[in-house]
Amino acid sequence: MKAKTKTLAKQSRIYRKLHRFVAVPFVVFMFIMGATGLLLAWKDQLQFKPSTQKSIANNRDLISLDVIKNNAVAYIEKTNLSSEINRIDYRPNKGTAKVRFENHFTELQIDCYSGQIISEKQRTADIIEMIHDGSILDYLFKNQSKPVKLFYSSATSLALILLSFSGFWLWLKPRQIKKIKS
Repeated sequence: MKAKTKTLAKQSRIYRKLHRFVAVPFVVFMFIMGATGLLLAWKDQLQFKPSTQKSIANNRDLISLDVIKNNAVAYIEKTNLSSEINRIDYRPNKGTAKVRFENHFTELQIDCYSGQIISEKQRTADIIEMIHDGSILDYLFKNQSKPVKLFYSSATSLALILLSFSGFWLWLKPRQIKKIKS
């Protein structure tokens, strides 16, 4: 009985060292992931994502995607920002198209009937998401293959898995020792 409790206590010390060895260097990264994950979960309620505007004149024919693109590029060039488009989220049932840009976080919403800009907002949720997954550094250093994102996400995820595993054993071992002693 005494040998078994010694073995369990020794295992518990090993798991405690492993837990500390992993937790200390990764505490900042896990805090960042947790805090930004919470913000992303609440992004609609905290209005970090621009709400979709509705078109006013939806009884006309829809304009072409080329007209939407040209209007977005012409508008954004007046603000001296990069006009390289990342994507156009075309929503004909709402009468709007959301234009997102590659090199900044501006979102333009364009009326799909008139071609007018109906909203210009910053996409704060995109910035938070990039901080959350580590791709903000790839964005700042213009890394196309996203090596920082892959390393940061993989290392932090593996650390969290190890902490969950060692934390479970740190919880279980004392209970096993207590059960043997009683």
